[in-house]
Amino acid sequence: MAPETAEDARAIYLLTRAAFDAPEEAELIDALREAGDLALSLTARAGRAFLGHAAFSPMTGPIRAWALAPVSVRAAARGQGIAAALIQDGIAIARARGIEALFVLGDPAYYARFGFAAAPARAYPSPYAGAHFQMLNLSGKPLATGPVTHAPAFAALG
Repeated sequence: MAPETAEDARAIYLLTRAAFDAPEEAELIDALREAGDLALSLTARAGRAFLGHAAFSPMTGPIRAWALAPVSVRAAARGQGIAAALIQDGIAIARARGIEALFVLGDPAYYARFGFAAAPARAYPSPYAGAHFQMLNLSGKPLATGPVTHAPAFAALG
């Protein structure tokens, strides 16, 4: 896993568009990057081939938090642990940078393996609130609660 470089934007766009079979998530990453809201962008490669990508963006609210979204893996490379490795590396980097929590909107059964849960996320009102809105406390201590907001680029997803 490696942080994206300046030359990676087009390959990340193509990978993400193919992974989601639609342009919205790929456009989200571009919009986050253009707004300076791509806090961490990790890639997984085999040689020059892009196999996976994970994006992390800052959130506003009562704590230092990032949103994890989107995570993409090339169809032919799924089931090999690439997404898990990207997420684990992102968690470690976020913790090292003093980020107190990560939020994700995704399958609870998948994200539970990393420690994400919906119950703690309920203390953080968000337009995405619900069973799929999950939080991972990276600080190891109780955190302040209150509304959290994703980067403005998320509003375009509707």
